[in-house]
Amino acid sequence: MSAKDIRNIVLLGHSGSGKTTLAESMLYLTGGTDRLGRIADGNTVCDYDPEEIRRQISISLAVAPVEYDSCKINVLDVPGGFDFAGEVAEAVQAADAAVIVCSAKAGMSVGAEKAWKYCEKNSLPRLLYISKTDEENSDYNAAFDTLRERFGKNIAPVVAPIWDESKKVIGIIDVLHKRAFEFGPGGGRVEIEVPENKKPVLDELYDALKESVAETSEEFMEKFFAGEDFTYAEMIHGLRQGVKDLSLFPVVCGSAIQGMGTRILMDTIVELLPKPQDARALMAENEDGESSEFVVAPGALPTAFVFKTISDQYGKYSYVKVLSGSIKPDMPMVNARTGETEKLGRLYIPKGKKYTEVKELTCGDIGAIAKMDKVKTGDTLCEPRKVVKIEPIPFDEPCYSVAIAPKTRGQEDKMAQGLNRLNEEDPSFRVVNNAETHQMVVSGAGDIQIDVLVNKLKSRFGVEVVLDTPRVPYREKIRKTVSKQGRHKKQTGGSGQFGDVWIRFEPNEESEEMVFAEEVFGGSVPKNFFPAVEKGLREACVHGPLAGYPVVNLKAVLYDGSYHPVDSSEIAFKTAANLAYKAAMPEASPVLLEPVCELKVTVPDQYMGDILGDLNKRRGRVMGMTPTGNGEQVIEAECPEKADDRAMAVRRLGFYARCGAADTGWTEHLFDAWFRVLVLPAEDSAMEAGEANKALADCYSRVMGEDKWRKYVQLYRPDGEEEKF
Repeated sequence: MSAKDIRNIVLLGHSGSGKTTLAESMLYLTGGTDRLGRIADGNTVCDYDPEEIRRQISISLAVAPVEYDSCKINVLDVPGGFDFAGEVAEAVQAADAAVIVCSAKAGMSVGAEKAWKYCEKNSLPRLLYISKTDEENSDYNAAFDTLRERFGKNIAPVVAPIWDESKKVIGIIDVLHKRAFEFGPGGGRVEIEVPENKKPVLDELYDALKESVAETSEEFMEKFFAGEDFTYAEMIHGLRQGVKDLSLFPVVCGSAIQGMGTRILMDTIVELLPKPQDARALMAENEDGESSEFVVAPGALPTAFVFKTISDQYGKYSYVKVLSGSIKPDMPMVNARTGETEKLGRLYIPKGKKYTEVKELTCGDIGAIAKMDKVKTGDTLCEPRKVVKIEPIPFDEPCYSVAIAPKTRGQEDKMAQGLNRLNEEDPSFRVVNNAETHQMVVSGAGDIQIDVLVNKLKSRFGVEVVLDTPRVPYREKIRKTVSKQGRHKKQTGGSGQFGDVWIRFEPNEESEEMVFAEEVFGGSVPKNFFPAVEKGLREACVHGPLAGYPVVNLKAVLYDGSYHPVDSSEIAFKTAANLAYKAAMPEASPVLLEPVCELKVTVPDQYMGDILGDLNKRRGRVMGMTPTGNGEQVIEAECPEKADDRAMAVRRLGFYARCGAADTGWTEHLFDAWFRVLVLPAEDSAMEAGEANKALADCYSRVMGEDKWRKYVQLYRPDGEEEKF
């Protein structure tokens, strides 16, 4: 099959809007499956993973090739849940166009808005599909009005529903072809006369399409103002050009369960959405490091992009899109990331969990290569004579972290191997071994993604794990200058141990590492003992006086001392320095430093108060608010780096509590920024203060321990000034 007969589309939209059911309807009506699968029955083509069947939601990207009207439509079904945005990023990179699915019950949803932003960011042509028009409480007109209000006059309906006396949708008008269809059981359709009460609607919608076509070229504009009708070929050409130029977004509707409108949707995909060679150009980097647009050409040297990896205990499949030429089994190709030559394995066409072996994948097509162990998601496979590297898939930064450990001791290696295999499938989460806190930390987009990983570790790799809150890597520093003596004297018979030092400890904001200096005069401490003093101080700085965390921003100056010509040694002066440190730190007004992150949240205007209140309650500090111009604002804030204080708390407030609305949401991005003084309030004021001060006091109590906190709270009352490293 040539590239001109291929369409690569991704189904985007909110979770539960009907994307998987729509893909199932397309397969069933074209003979791709023998029966229409249902989500509730767990027998759909695209949701085949046990986790997807159990949860009744999509979790990973699935490919469903549909043969229709001598054209192959590669349907990429992706999750609508925000925890699985990595799967969406992979599919958007491989797709040439998008179908944004909106429910007739909900209209514009958070998922639809996010899908639109994905398409805008990637310059992806798109059409909108209003689903579930036959269900109770559905309202096509209300749903369409919300789309028109949100996305403007460029929304162009190419179909219109037909209602009976009880307002139930029984058919659809094809505006472009000026035909009407009535639908029966099994997805069948019968052409009927356009109802008399719908003819004015048909004429109005057709005139609107003509006006949209006229705006695509000067020639069509002149013909439109001359009062001439466009031919069918001119209408298709103009609409296709408008879709390609992102100036026109067709709207279709239907019911995937009943098969209503599915064929018209596929007609629209074939006629209006771009072919692979006409789609948006990806950026590529050549061997000299120069970037340019990659031209999709069937006759060029073979190039394929790996956009997805499936890896389990049974094997590994690399999902590829052929960008130029064609590829065959055993063909040698260069991996642009590693520079190594890889011999291609067997080629397959995936359909859900089933793989059909083929002898060739042509330009523009999507398939899978088996047993490419060294190939990862985002790699570019090239013909050795022309090596290019396609721009990587832009995954969002993880914003939710948990500590993970095996339930059974001794399975650490097995757990790590399982996480590595799962990370090949889903590069959007990260695994880090934190040497400071001695924890393995998994970071992802949300708690649902982490829960899925835990269940897959158990079912695929036989490892049960336990999750815990990651320990926060606090720091400590001093705020006053203190001088103390450290004197170590020990006599045990024979030569003893003697070391005596006077050290001045000062705050030093210029350097995070401890700075050691000496101001010894008259040889009171011999120079050969200076390194021992410094070593003793550096070892002591690892444990601070408040809670045992490393001390930073410290300068230690050795300015006096004494020695014994026989008993003094390096170990004696090292011990003396340690004693001076322990004596000085409690009197130097020590404070805790907590890691602080930058938080950016996009919030609808009507929910600003709820989010600002929640941020303040969690000791966040709002640094600024920027309007986006579409009824939303971006809040920039500083928040403590604590799992339950960060993005998930904000997300729970918006996505789960819903802020009293049906669908409200935003995106969040987090970047580790600096450490901030964790202000220690006096005990009496803490008990009378608001929620923020109580939370702060609780935090100190938890970090230091109750008894130690009460002791130190009576000694120190820092002024609360915040400083950055």
